Amino acid sequence: MVEKKAREPLPAEVPDELASPRQRSDNRREVLVDKAAELFCQRGYDATSLRDIAASIGMQPGSMYYHFASKDDILLAVYTEGVRRLSVKGREAVDAHQEADPWSRLEAACCAHLHSMLHGDTYVQVVSYEFPHRRAQATRDLLVPQRDAYESIFRELITELPLKPGVDRKYLRLTLLGAMAWTLMWYRPGLQSPKSIGKRIMKLIRAAAQPV
Repeated sequence: MVEKKAREPLPAEVPDELASPRQRSDNRREVLVDKAAELFCQRGYDATSLRDIAASIGMQPGSMYYHFASKDDILLAVYTEGVRRLSVKGREAVDAHQEADPWSRLEAACCAHLHSMLHGDTYVQVVSYEFPHRRAQATRDLLVPQRDAYESIFRELITELPLKPGVDRKYLRLTLLGAMAWTLMWYRPGLQSPKSIGKRIMKLIRAAAQPV
C-alpha cells in the first residue's frame, strides 16, 4: 500500500476567519473526520447518523455533502487515516529493531500496534472495530485492500520466524491479530501497559510455535 502523506492542518498562526475559502474548507473537513472517528468509536458506525456528526461540530447536515457524498465515504476517510497511522508506527517499530532476531521484531510490531490502539487513538480503534464485510460491496472493495496492506507487515515478519513443523503461518498471523484486536474488549488503563500486554501475548505465541 502506498502510504498517504499526513494531512497538513491550517497553520496555527492564520486565524480561520482570515484563511482562504479553500483553507477553511480543508480545516472543516478535518474537524468533521476527527469527530466522525470519535462518534464511530463511542456509538458504532451503524448507530451514528450524518445528523449526529453534523450536530457535534455545529454544521448543517446538508453542508456535509460538500466534503463527502455519503457516510460510507466518511468511514473510508477515517479508516484510511487509521491504517496510515498503524502502518507508520508499525514500520518505525520494526526498523528500530532491524538488528534483532525475528521474534523480537514481531514483538516490536505487536507492541506498537497495541500502543496505538489502546492509548485511545479513535482512528486506529475504528480500524479494529469496523469489519469491512458489514459494508456495501463498493465500500468493502476499498477497505479490504488497506487492511490487507497493513497486515502484510505481520505477514512478512512471520515469514521470517523459525517455527515448529506443522505450524501454519497464516493461522499464526490471524491468531495474533485477533488476540490484539480483542484487547479492546477487556483492556483497563492503569492495570497493564500496552507494551506489557504485547509481550505477554508474544510469550504465549512463541511458547506454542517456536522450535524447542
